[in-house]
Amino acid sequence: MPRLVDIASVIRSKNAGPLTISFDLMFPTEAAYSQAARAPSLTPTALSSAFDRPAGDIQVTHYSSAFAIKITMPRSVVSGSPGDRDVYGAQQHLPLLGLQI
Repeated sequence: MPRLVDIASVIRSKNAGPLTISFDLMFPTEAAYSQAARAPSLTPTALSSAFDRPAGDIQVTHYSSAFAIKITMPRSVVSGSPGDRDVYGAQQHLPLLGLQI
């Protein structure tokens, strides 16, 4: 079973405002996208344990015409506040890399 890092061409995280973080997953082919879109590991329930957030706070949006998936969730710490170790949210995608697809 491949890992997400093996089939995605882009895996990145970034701020979507000071309270929300988004993850972009982009795939080189329709087959790779379809495989990821069907993966149980990319559901809000599965992602909730990977990111320690309630499943109800996680949105997974599929963009089939672009072979892309966007995941959004509340940040654990407001961007730029005391205790924030990643102001831009650019290093938060690590838990996604090893997910089995």
